[in-house]
Amino acid sequence: MINNIISCEFNIDTACVEVKLVDGSMVSIDCIAVKNEYANNMYEASELVYLVYNEPMSYVRLLLSGKMEEYLRNNTDYTPLFDLR
Repeated sequence: MINNIISCEFNIDTACVEVKLVDGSMVSIDCIAVKNEYANNMYEASELVYLVYNEPMSYVRLLLSGKMEEYLRNNTDYTPLFDLR
């Protein structure tokens, strides 16, 4: 499915990324559900918001390839307060 993507666009009214595929079909990805599933802190949530608004194609490819958790782990800097003591 990743190779069949023609375009991706974030629809702010529905909070979904709308994905158009080669065969003419469309898939809508609920960004709130994705954030609830993958974001464990505000830094990861912020990174997801950045991707949705600025790189929706990368967002969809990470999600469909199953690499979203790995991406967030490697691209967000988060140190819990209890670790700073």
